[in-house]
Amino acid sequence: RLFSELGYGAELKVLSANNEEHEAERVTGELIAHHFVNKTQYKDYAILYRGNHQSRVFEKFLMQNRIPYKISGGTSFFSRPEIKDLLAYLRVLTNPDDDSAFLRIVNTPKREIGPATLQKLGEWAMTRNKSLFTASFDMGLSQKLTGRGYDSLTRFTHWLGEIQRLAEREPVAAVRDLIHGIDYESWLYETSPSPKAAEMRMKNVNQLFSWMTEMLEGNELDEPMTLTQVVTRFTLRDMMERGESEEELDQVQLMTLHASKGLEFPYVYMVGMEEGFLPHQSSIDEDNIEEERRLAYVGITRAQKELTFTLCKERRQYGELVRPEPSRFLLELPQDDLIWEQERKVVSAEERMQKGQSHLANLKAMMAAKRAKS
Repeated sequence: RLFSELGYGAELKVLSANNEEHEAERVTGELIAHHFVNKTQYKDYAILYRGNHQSRVFEKFLMQNRIPYKISGGTSFFSRPEIKDLLAYLRVLTNPDDDSAFLRIVNTPKREIGPATLQKLGEWAMTRNKSLFTASFDMGLSQKLTGRGYDSLTRFTHWLGEIQRLAEREPVAAVRDLIHGIDYESWLYETSPSPKAAEMRMKNVNQLFSWMTEMLEGNELDEPMTLTQVVTRFTLRDMMERGESEEELDQVQLMTLHASKGLEFPYVYMVGMEEGFLPHQSSIDEDNIEEERRLAYVGITRAQKELTFTLCKERRQYGELVRPEPSRFLLELPQDDLIWEQERKVVSAEERMQKGQSHLANLKAMMAAKRAKS
């Protein structure tokens, strides 16, 4: 007979969200508040989901709120080559001395700027203690570089300089013009293994642009950020991924239910608890629910202290808006142990909005005060 030495635990919460964006925003807000009040470590928390594609929107809100995280059993959105390419362009725009970023973008897409041209540019820049990008504007460079390589190089860097000047006035327009100006979409179709892969990669680029636009323009709760601030936020995420051993970092854990087998965390969020997600639609269609039920059991038993389920009222699937039903696995649990959010007092949409904005604003203020002291 199995028993827990911890005794009878906390009731399980079931949170409802309007859509996947709202779901990720709510989980992030709950996590921040819980972390602040209980003085826990970020590595005490895990966000578990059925499919890797669900992680992207959680990455967005964790990154925007400067919450460190680690993805296991999947690829981080910010580790994808197309995302690294675009961020390298933006790093050069905001920091012309970033030679590593310049070397990544100078031939992405291809521009017929060969190794010999770059070597001579490097020698010229080194003797004058300049970055590669800055040195490319020197009038005397034409004495060392000639022909097609020089023309291709200066055409590229002068165009990038124009984008840089535009970014000072209209950063959103500058990023949009940059993506269109390098014809990145055509290059993806030329270099990707299939049109479908190219389409998905371009979708990632558009997603990043959408996130950047939100950060640059701001909203009711967040002041508009400068392009430098946005790029710094993204770059810090990349540095964490390339930095010290991730086992030593204090990070929220994001992973699929499959990847969570054998692991335990004090506080767990099981997200996407809807019919069609868990259980997966293919299992429903094939009348093969038992494996999905075992997977749900795996997720539930990862939690050592507290477990929170989330589900969406609406969700986009394959481009269509659907209204999923709560997962049957939630209904199979002892209902006396579950707190369904909708059982609480009904309040108006305006009251919910005001309460949510006030709650998030207070959390941001607390986090800012904490950072100022550290």
